[in-house]
Amino acid sequence: MIKELYQKALSRNGKNYELDSRIPNSLLVYSLFNRVIMLFRGFLKLRKRVFLGKKTTFLNKKNIVFGNNVTIEQNCFIDAYSSKKIEFGNNVKIGAFSSVSSTSHMSKYGIGLKIGSNSGIGRFTEFGASGGIEIGEDVIMGSYISFHSENHNFNDVSKPIREQGVTSKGIKLGNNIWVGAKVTFLDGCEVGNNCVIAAGSVVKGIFSNNVVIGGVPAKVLKNM
Repeated sequence: MIKELYQKALSRNGKNYELDSRIPNSLLVYSLFNRVIMLFRGFLKLRKRVFLGKKTTFLNKKNIVFGNNVTIEQNCFIDAYSSKKIEFGNNVKIGAFSSVSSTSHMSKYGIGLKIGSNSGIGRFTEFGASGGIEIGEDVIMGSYISFHSENHNFNDVSKPIREQGVTSKGIKLGNNIWVGAKVTFLDGCEVGNNCVIAAGSVVKGIFSNNVVIGGVPAKVLKNM
């Protein structure tokens, strides 16, 4: 009975996978109970149908757009002081202890973050969204990912680097991408659709559709 209810709940929320028959009912009950608590917390804090973990902080939450069934796990920090909306599509998941930083310095108002539907990212992720980050649909990402959407200027040796300002091009990821753990995305990088990014890579530059990339800096390892 519990497995049937859980499977129906998955289907209603657009999850098409089948439960492993070895999963015990006790784990399903724990998962369902936790989701109910998170949903209740989301209603209380945001007045929206968001699954919200403990000790999560929002700045300027009126500038955040939530799709259906968004999950933001515990101890996250989301700064929505940005010139564009912070947008989470349907079924987006943000892992615990992750941070979205839109305006990191008072000298430059940040641009923000957009994540497409059915995309999720693991724990301890840093979204440096001051220069703008766009992530497509069906993107799955591991833990300890970092996005850095601006660069410090350093050409004037007569001034400290911290006083020379920054430049920003933004970061763009397409649809249907698998990102391994501990990948770093640098300002100006673009990754096309249907790509795989190896764990530990440092991504800079522009990559086309249907490639496997990896390395420091990342390069094309294989066409798919």
